Amino acid sequence: MRALLRDQFPDLAGLELVELDPGWDNAIFRLGSELTVRLPRRAMGAQLVEHEQRWLPELAPCLPLPVPVPLHRGTPAHGYPWRWSICPWLPGEPALRVAVDDNADAAHTLGRFVAALAEPAPPDAPPNPFRGVPLAQRTDRLDAALDALGDTVDRVAIRALWSELVATPPWVGPPLWLHGDLHPGNVLVDHGRISAVIDFGDLTGGDPAMDLSVAWMQFAPTVRGVFRDAAGGCDDDTWRRARAWALAFGLACLASSADTPEFAALGRRAVESALRDQ
Repeated sequence: MRALLRDQFPDLAGLELVELDPGWDNAIFRLGSELTVRLPRRAMGAQLVEHEQRWLPELAPCLPLPVPVPLHRGTPAHGYPWRWSICPWLPGEPALRVAVDDNADAAHTLGRFVAALAEPAPPDAPPNPFRGVPLAQRTDRLDAALDALGDTVDRVAIRALWSELVATPPWVGPPLWLHGDLHPGNVLVDHGRISAVIDFGDLTGGDPAMDLSVAWMQFAPTVRGVFRDAAGGCDDDTWRRARAWALAFGLACLASSADTPEFAALGRRAVESALRDQ
């Protein structure tokens, strides 16, 4: 890491460098007091960083919350094979770890963010075969997660709900911009309020229900309506598909988070919230 900095950004190479999160796709470092470095750990992560480099500079001015717009773009060197980014440091802790002071205010804030992002995506938006697609295309992955989880979840209830929700009419509008991975781990909270949204590697265009699913992961039933209204007051079919996405995401999270208790808890909360909702 130091060699990359010395070679490409020598004016920043002397700043303190601290690894924050090994991550699944990217290693995250804090660089000095005002910067972070996103260093892909695998080829898939490198693709995601390139999505952020290409699109966040265009999208950020239209969004009501700060996002990690790359300030500097690193290139492969010194045996390191991928592009990497230096971004601004965004203060706060993930909502996965800290609570907000006012849930209704948080629901309104995050809903406004989702509404601002959900504009028609251009034809060259990053494709994603797993995010924002018709629900029926997720059934095989949902079944695989259920098989992996065995009797640790209520498979009968989950299959019944999925069968009901997957029959919802699909999105027929143009593909809209989606964060693609909007959950409490990617929402920052600072001084009790939602302060930023991070990790846009799964940015894509598709069914807006994908991002709306955060309502079941982040908010209690009493304030989900606040979020829905702030996000543009979607139709009932879109809201039903959002509930289905929460169920699918929760199962995927549970099935792949045996060594990350926080995400296992998030997955279980998403599944239980989707099952209990009426």
